[in-house]
Amino acid sequence: MALRESQARRAEIVRLAKTSGLASVEDLSVQFGVTASTIRRDLSQLTAEGLLARTYGGAIALDPHPESSLRQRAVEGFDAKRSIAKWAAGEVRPGETVLLDAGTTVGAMGEYLRDSTGLTVIAAGLTALEALADADDVRVECLGGTLRHLSQGFVGPLAEASLARVSFDRAFLGADAVTADRGICEAELEQTRLKELMIERAGTVYVLAHAAKLGQRPFHAWAPLPEGVTLVTDTGATEEQVQPFRDAGVTVVVV
Repeated sequence: MALRESQARRAEIVRLAKTSGLASVEDLSVQFGVTASTIRRDLSQLTAEGLLARTYGGAIALDPHPESSLRQRAVEGFDAKRSIAKWAAGEVRPGETVLLDAGTTVGAMGEYLRDSTGLTVIAAGLTALEALADADDVRVECLGGTLRHLSQGFVGPLAEASLARVSFDRAFLGADAVTADRGICEAELEQTRLKELMIERAGTVYVLAHAAKLGQRPFHAWAPLPEGVTLVTDTGATEEQVQPFRDAGVTVVVV
């Protein structure tokens, strides 16, 4: 019986490490109701089997969650993303200057802003640029920088320098995942650094994330959620998913 329990616990530890990122000894000890020493033995065994890699205070999966390409993400949660994008576009007022982050959900806003007048859009990715390329009454500025082929977004020193020269009434940010405690999760630190700069330059900040991204921790680069941020998600989100954000003072809109 004890052997089966140990095997089941170790299998669950591997699953958690793959789906939620870093598995810490302290958290695992509480979750499984066993001692920290037992968890350390589990991690040592799993490391010896080549299933985990030890870190300070815990372990990570050897095959971490891969980053999807923009093309792959375009078909994930399609209807939910369109609903979110439509609501977010409705927040934009004539004459404003807004920033549209890279990503499929934020990029979809471009389709709903094409008929706007007196609007300036600063685009941080190719999706929004393509949607607004022939929108005659919308002034489009390109953030510039190094193109990340997976996300089709601009990052790096040139993108950061561009942000130092502009500000926006509203910034609409995407995310690989988002949690109430850590904030916006991305695959690389240069992405989260850019988001922090976007937040600093914006009057109002929105994070657009469909339900599957809430509470997930697929990577280890984070940008904290700013005070007064609005999280926009879809009706697929459960109360269990959204309540931590409300408890943290985040305004949550479900569309």
